[in-house]
Amino acid sequence: MKFDISKIEGYENMTPEEKLKALENYELDLSGYVSKATFDKTASEAAAYKKQLREKQTDDEAKAQKEAEEREALLARLQELEKKEAVSNLTAKYLGLGFDNELAVKSAHAHADGDFDKVFANIKAYNEAVVKKLKAERLDNTPAPGIVGNGDGATITLDAFKKMGVKERMEYAQNHPEEYKKLYGGNN
Repeated sequence: MKFDISKIEGYENMTPEEKLKALENYELDLSGYVSKATFDKTASEAAAYKKQLREKQTDDEAKAQKEAEEREALLARLQELEKKEAVSNLTAKYLGLGFDNELAVKSAHAHADGDFDKVFANIKAYNEAVVKKLKAERLDNTPAPGIVGNGDGATITLDAFKKMGVKERMEYAQNHPEEYKKLYGGNN
């Protein structure tokens, strides 16, 4: 049973002492609940009736009832194992699509339970993560402006070279003499 504090007017603005007093004076609505004494009485009556029924049953009836109970337990266990197998198979499929482990397990459980709203929400989250990752990779692999070629700084445009400081130009000329000659047409 949950206790709903929102039914106490102004509870959020009360001091701790006022809150304690309000909680002490609060009356719970227990109309939908059974008292412990009534429950205990009913449970003991049910046990007594069950005992009387077993005493009246013949051995064959008792054996048939026991087999039915065992069959129900086996069917419940079978359903549990089938669900575990389905979740395992679905998890493997989601992992094969590229989902991370946590999202794959959540999606597999939702799929097995038939909660396709949650499955589609997880697919959307996965797609957003993939798009974000691809954008980041594309940004990382984009060469810096003004650099021509593979981005290692070996080949640059004449404008980019002219924008360099004197020290940078000297280092470039020493480290890349062939490219330096190409920039100035072989003239120093």
